[in-house]
Amino acid sequence: MSVSFIRVDDRMIHGQTCTRWALEYPCDGLIAVNDAAATTPVLKAAYKNASGKKTFVWTVDEFLRKSQKVLDSKDNYFLITKNPLDMEKILVEAGFKPGINTVIIGPCNDRPGAVKLGNNQSITQEEAQALENIMNAGYEVEFALVKNEAIGNWRKFRSQFGF
Repeated sequence: MSVSFIRVDDRMIHGQTCTRWALEYPCDGLIAVNDAAATTPVLKAAYKNASGKKTFVWTVDEFLRKSQKVLDSKDNYFLITKNPLDMEKILVEAGFKPGINTVIIGPCNDRPGAVKLGNNQSITQEEAQALENIMNAGYEVEFALVKNEAIGNWRKFRSQFGF
């Protein structure tokens, strides 16, 4: 397996991602997918130096171009996007099949227009539609900052958004 863990996290790469989750899932490196981070040199450098692991910071298009190389790799990677919309582009619109079917939703900051589901886990209507589409594509969507503090599956929250 080359993708061992899939996560949406508005901080993308930080200590929890690299230490707590890496204990649960094998990880040789990280692939962070976000257009702004990948095209802003100072952000890209900060993310690449944040983990102590092999780290790639790519735009969505770069990831899609390189996705077969990721699948063919002998290394295990965490696939992380900053928001549900980018994850939807990868898993649903582009049809990337990572070989695992659970997407973990981590921190999503409170923002105007977002519905608070749990501590530091707030989702906008547009993001809710992306999560609904990801679920309908066959993925389990779990909300968890860390594994032992999961607040539930998307099915538990989706009615708050009209689904």
